[in-house]
Amino acid sequence: MSIHTVGVIGAGTMGNGIAQAVAGAGLQAILIDISEAAVSKGISTVSGSLDRLVKKEKISESDKADILGRIKGSTDYADLQAADLVIEAATENYDLKIKILKQIEAAVKPGTILASNTSSISITKLAAQTARPENFIGMHFFNPVPLMALVEVIRGLQTSDATNDTVAELAQKLSKTPVPVKNAPGFVVNRILVPMINEAFFVLAEGVAEAEAIDEAMKLGANHPIGPLALADLIGLDVCLAVMEVYLEEFGDSKYRPAPLLRELVAAGYLGRKTKRGVYAY
Repeated sequence: MSIHTVGVIGAGTMGNGIAQAVAGAGLQAILIDISEAAVSKGISTVSGSLDRLVKKEKISESDKADILGRIKGSTDYADLQAADLVIEAATENYDLKIKILKQIEAAVKPGTILASNTSSISITKLAAQTARPENFIGMHFFNPVPLMALVEVIRGLQTSDATNDTVAELAQKLSKTPVPVKNAPGFVVNRILVPMINEAFFVLAEGVAEAEAIDEAMKLGANHPIGPLALADLIGLDVCLAVMEVYLEEFGDSKYRPAPLLRELVAAGYLGRKTKRGVYAY
């Protein structure tokens, strides 16, 4: 199956980044969110990202205009009728994702592939709630999408070979590297990464070191480009907490318990860069 048009549900950080990658590869993107304001904000973010590429002389102003011209913003799921593949990139909440997937299914044509950008929820479990489980797959991008090369391609128990192969080919067309991953909570990267971030919150709460010192130590000692607490702010503290809660529920192992400080910051609404305050102030 050849993919020409990709729908993206959710115009937030991940969704608008995916739309940019799709349009940048010469494909049509349909970016959908619940309000015109959210859609406009998403497209504005893409425009700003492209401006930085123009400034670095990696693309021209004409290229920017062409890429933006291939992104259609909408609040109407009926516009997904043209999509060959739809990627759900909503908040990491199972019930919300199921609601969205039902809406997508009601709108798309037969044979359309459905993918989730979930970072922790079972692809098999999500697929089981759809009428086309063989056409369902995980397509996990990483933030910032335009710059990060990896896409974890996660097969559910029901995913067909044709769906898997089509999505792997699409990832390559988007100049990404598809890595095949079996269905399991957190898959590969986040299974390792998010518990490390969670542990950094325990270290901070215990007063072992200040936030800046923890991040500096991990950058210098582990050669990480960004410290775990700054990374949590970039990802979103609410996302980190949601992922840890999924691990705790799925594995039933106390080693995945979310750090109380992480819970406290989320309860306060300090979610990181997107709210201008998390571990750090922005």
